Amino acid sequence: MFETRPDRTDEVALIGRSNVGKSTIMRELTGHTFTTGGKPGVTREPNHYDWTSEDFVITDLPGFGYMQGVPEERQESIKTDIVHYLEEYADNILVGVIVLDGKSAVDIIDRHTTEESIPHTVEMYHLLRELGVDPVIAVNKMDKVDDRDDRLDAIADRFGLLPPWKQWTDTIAPITAKKGNIGALEDAINSHLEDHKRHDLKKFF
Repeated sequence: MFETRPDRTDEVALIGRSNVGKSTIMRELTGHTFTTGGKPGVTREPNHYDWTSEDFVITDLPGFGYMQGVPEERQESIKTDIVHYLEEYADNILVGVIVLDGKSAVDIIDRHTTEESIPHTVEMYHLLRELGVDPVIAVNKMDKVDDRDDRLDAIADRFGLLPPWKQWTDTIAPITAKKGNIGALEDAINSHLEDHKRHDLKKFF
């Protein structure tokens, strides 16, 4: 997972379960279409996009979580590789974008929350914060959600953010990437780039 990373200093990384739309977001951000595996668990290498004249890269990390037909050991291995990547490049990653499927995220999080464990997505969010990486939660596929504000409030709550979600617009970004509606995500990323005094990178978002 480390060998394919371009020699670039600054990075924005997309993180999330399989089939939440990370590749579509990557296409909307870069204007470039990326080849993905035919089924979840196939793609083990990140997709990187960098600019020749810029010391900057956008990375789409492999999807993690439950994947039908993929051995549990392989699923855990993918998640472990992602954690190691984030730890290795924490000083380079300015923003970590956690992508959710707005329609199913709350149910998935609740299903995998127990006294002994927390869901991978929530775990990744807290890992980013521990590593000093600014997290943004991109809630994708919002065109399929009827109770928009209630759903976003519930998502905020699951990540330990006190509702209403609208007070967290630098962290929670409702989008529909398939329709090109990613403005809220770009605004959230840009707010963090401003905090890092990296106004030069705002042209990419």
